[in-house]
Amino acid sequence: MKQRVLVLGAGGQLGRELQYTVDPQLECTALARHELDIGDLEAVRARFTELLPQVVINAAAYTAVDAAEGDSAAAHRGNVDGPANLARVCLETGARLLHVSTDFVFDGEASRPYRSSDPAAPLGEYGRSKLAGEQAVLGILPQALVMRSGWVYSRFGNNFVKTMLRLMSERDELGVVADQVGTPTWARGLAGALWLAAGRNDLSGIYHWSDAGECSWYDFAVAICEEASALGLLERRVNIRPISTSDYPTAAKRPRYSVLDKTRSWQDLGLQGVHWRAQLRTMLADLKESQDE
Repeated sequence: MKQRVLVLGAGGQLGRELQYTVDPQLECTALARHELDIGDLEAVRARFTELLPQVVINAAAYTAVDAAEGDSAAAHRGNVDGPANLARVCLETGARLLHVSTDFVFDGEASRPYRSSDPAAPLGEYGRSKLAGEQAVLGILPQALVMRSGWVYSRFGNNFVKTMLRLMSERDELGVVADQVGTPTWARGLAGALWLAAGRNDLSGIYHWSDAGECSWYDFAVAICEEASALGLLERRVNIRPISTSDYPTAAKRPRYSVLDKTRSWQDLGLQGVHWRAQLRTMLADLKESQDE
């Protein structure tokens, strides 16, 4: 009998990649927000009764970082109440829970990659809600696994890479923030790590996942332009200027440094980190292939 897996957040870029990479030996049901509001405990219970999942991967979240500053209630419902409801029902039914979180739980003041054991100190409502969600999940279900990531992109959904490609096709020059440093994460790689973790009942607690290396948003944009031009996704290269965070004010403050230490994840999952630029190149080739179909 196939193991039954439930993926939440089916409409998002990670949810789409989880569906794209699922092992056919698994019986996977993927639900988008309009199919299940995880903020509704009784709705969650009803769906679990119907589907009887043995493993749950929660890729659903409120991700509007700036909007969260003025709508903390919505961020709390999506990022705290929802994951807590999933943990409660997983506890009741014996299902395994994997919950996806973010590098925004850190304040960005570190001078080395953040370990999963480092103290969290989020700068805004989004990060605070995600941290509270982690704490709720592990408080209710200590055997759950929380996977933090950041700077996620995919050929699916809306993300920095696709926004840059659009702007680069429209403009001759772009200014991109150069004093915020992190690590881009191809959602397909993150999905692969989650599928491996889903099969490891002995793993629990907080893990980190992103690709290897680090860069600024400016470095990332330059790489996108170069790699996309080489693949023919862009007709020409545009001038990309480094700007400071103060030149591009946002409602929510971002961490200036949010590189995650993945050593534990690579060791426990038996994986080697792939450099972010190699992953970007592969994703752009995947994007081009999908456009050519």
